[in-house]
Amino acid sequence: MSQAVAAPAIFMLTLYLVLARPKNLDTGLAAMIGAMLALFAGVITLADIRTVAGIVWDATFALIAIVVISVVLDQAGLFRWAALQMARRAGGNGRSIFLAVILLGAVVSTLFTNDATVLILTPIVYEMLAALHFDQRMILPYMMACGFVADSMSIPLAVSNLTNMITARYFTLDFGRFALLMLIPTVVCLGATILVLRWYYRREIPAQYDLGVLDKPEDAIRDPFLFRVGLGVLGAMVVAFFLNSTFLQMPVSFVIATGALVLLLASMKNRVVKPVAVLRQAPWHVVIFALGMYLVVYGMGNAGLTNWTAALVSRLVDIGPVAAIVGTGVLVAIFSSLMNNLPGVMLGCLALAAVGATGAVGEGMVLANVIGSDIGPKLTPIGSLATLIWLHSLQLRGMKITWQYYLKVGLIITPPVLLTTLGALWVSVRLFG
Repeated sequence: MSQAVAAPAIFMLTLYLVLARPKNLDTGLAAMIGAMLALFAGVITLADIRTVAGIVWDATFALIAIVVISVVLDQAGLFRWAALQMARRAGGNGRSIFLAVILLGAVVSTLFTNDATVLILTPIVYEMLAALHFDQRMILPYMMACGFVADSMSIPLAVSNLTNMITARYFTLDFGRFALLMLIPTVVCLGATILVLRWYYRREIPAQYDLGVLDKPEDAIRDPFLFRVGLGVLGAMVVAFFLNSTFLQMPVSFVIATGALVLLLASMKNRVVKPVAVLRQAPWHVVIFALGMYLVVYGMGNAGLTNWTAALVSRLVDIGPVAAIVGTGVLVAIFSSLMNNLPGVMLGCLALAAVGATGAVGEGMVLANVIGSDIGPKLTPIGSLATLIWLHSLQLRGMKITWQYYLKVGLIITPPVLLTTLGALWVSVRLFG
């Protein structure tokens, strides 16, 4: 069987196993089955495995460390404290708390990645709304906002999403430069997200709610010492990211792992948070899932998909800077929504490297790859692992969001946010390029 036939067939089978999970098959194992089939079929080689591992190891273990940090802070009460503060400051206004949920989601996604946001913030916001006696119809807009913001607002920093980490490492992007060029797109993306979500759910958002049923924010703090240490670690990590990119230039996972280690050690003082239990909750399966999916897509690249994509990107460059930047982002968004953003961003990286994206426009195209793989997945339920986790989390709480409903909403609210954010990136490149 030729590579041109075997690679797409293996990819489709792998995607089916990941999404359908027959006999409750683990997603990491499903992706690894696809990778093993690709190896046995000659679609990839052992050298390809070493190449892909070299690309993804830092980002993958950085994600593990970030989730460890988020789990520790969640068990210490930080996120529930923030949610209750948010609800009280909204003053009983349903529209204000809707805005606050989006803003809190944006902050959490920026600092803790999209996967950590859906794992931690979504359940807390759901429980807070349930305590306010909101019914399922009233809760739905807030949950959709949590799910959308988790991905769309993971663009600001090189550590805000696994796809960001992959792209930044692949093209050796400076942390500060990444943040600077993404500043305007982030502000525009946040504004567009608020406007689109407020408009779409304008009839479902309740006008008022009763503040009297809420717990006091300070009652949510289970370990005051760990709470304070956590705030300090978060501030120190942001500074460390900038210093590391300028002076030390260590793998980003080392910086994040240091913060995780400090929190684990601090958690041993009062024993409210149990370090062993935290480590067990870390998404170790993501390591296997990421490696497996990347290998399967690398096989697609070997079969000609990378060359085809590179040729298409090259045509966009010939048209002009706007087409190159916006077009790259849209192309990667389509790939990410159809095949998941992990393989989507890998395909974008390989294609841009093949084209030899350089200069200010090339830098813009690389960041468009990030935006496309972060926002584009919101078009479909399979676009990102975070969305699949989010859907599963809501189903456990009795809220089933059908794929038909998700597609209807995703296809309406995602394009305007994606296009305005890519347009803002072009402006940013013009200003700072």
